[in-house]
Amino acid sequence: MPTDRQRTDGELLAAVVAGDGQAFSNFYRRHLPTVVAFLLRETADREATADLAAEVFAATFLFARRFRARGAGSARPWVLGIARNKLLESRRRGRVEDKARRRLAFEPELLDDDDLTRVDELAAATDQPVLELVEQLPERQRDAVRSRVLEEREYGEIARQLNCSELVARQRVSRGLARLRDQLREGER
Repeated sequence: MPTDRQRTDGELLAAVVAGDGQAFSNFYRRHLPTVVAFLLRETADREATADLAAEVFAATFLFARRFRARGAGSARPWVLGIARNKLLESRRRGRVEDKARRRLAFEPELLDDDDLTRVDELAAATDQPVLELVEQLPERQRDAVRSRVLEEREYGEIARQLNCSELVARQRVSRGLARLRDQLREGER
């Protein structure tokens, strides 16, 4: 039997559904830095980021049975999709919704300076080389790649957001990814 570090996200989430708390803990630690980095970048507010991250993982726990693994694929896009939805919901309502946390009977956490420092540390712990390369893309390609890859938006939605045609949105994503691929290959040499 593989250890939790060797198990795929799908295997961990299946174990969560079966009641394995340790599997959820490992899943949480695996994806927390990515979720925190995404939310902090979008909100620029450490407290809102912490609140939203808690709600994201409460929802992840509640909806674990909905995850459909594709081979040994990562649940990162699924988790980031939940994070994006929680962020959009909080912007629409003007506050962080805590429905999933209340459903699990989790009390809200009070954050101190150490907690906020930890948010910064987690945000810095993600795949920084790739994220830094994304940030170096031309603005239009960067926005398109972020929307498609990190936030898993549909091309039609990206086109509306970027005020362009769907074809142009696809081209921007394709060119941005090609540029990233070239930069990563150069870095390996």
